[in-house]
Amino acid sequence: MALYGPLLDKEREWSLSYKNSRLYMRIPKSFTIDPEISNYVDETKGEQSASDRVNDLLRRAMIQEQYERLEAEAAEFFARANADRAETQEFQKASLRTFGRD
Repeated sequence: MALYGPLLDKEREWSLSYKNSRLYMRIPKSFTIDPEISNYVDETKGEQSASDRVNDLLRRAMIQEQYERLEAEAAEFFARANADRAETQEFQKASLRTFGRD
């Protein structure tokens, strides 16, 4: 059942599929890399293209950086929590001393 007529529906359908296809298209970029990195990519790419290998390595690096940031955030959180715990323990000891005197 055509909503806007057959020509407009086909145009709308093409427009939607075009918009969705942009999500999956690769973006051509140009970067300069060190020769040792280029050699490593060439040596380890196997059957895949050098571009695919570089993308795989960059994805791994991104994930590694995310883990490092989360680890640093967790360390900071627990450092603060441990400092608060020491203060809490001192307060509890003082309270027990106060109760002991009463």
